[in-house]
Amino acid sequence: MSKYRITLEGKTYEMEIELVPENAGAKPVGKKEYREFKGNDVTVNVMDPSSQKKTVYNTGAVRAPMPGTVIRIEKDEGSTVKAGELVLILEAMKMENEILAPADGRITSMNCRTGETVASGDLLFEVK
Repeated sequence: MSKYRITLEGKTYEMEIELVPENAGAKPVGKKEYREFKGNDVTVNVMDPSSQKKTVYNTGAVRAPMPGTVIRIEKDEGSTVKAGELVLILEAMKMENEILAPADGRITSMNCRTGETVASGDLLFEVK
């Protein structure tokens, strides 16, 4: 893993980059979730920050938008939440990402714990 500083559209980001072979299947889920930058011999996929809050699915299931570590859980299973309320914080690439309740309701399942590493797409919790 190598550390880099990259400037995109006037904003500077520090990141760690791991070169992964194309056949490893490590691409983001949807083209709309990242921007692709091509160099002479390298393609870099950068997560679009606006997609990081898109963790809501119509079913009330909230999935990890990227791989990371759950660093704080604000609401427990059984807690009542309002749409947009902070439920947990997922750290990815040294950035804290707020994971919000998709709708008003009750957290019916909490499928992660503080300190746990999750993969992109893993079910974090459900609200019904």
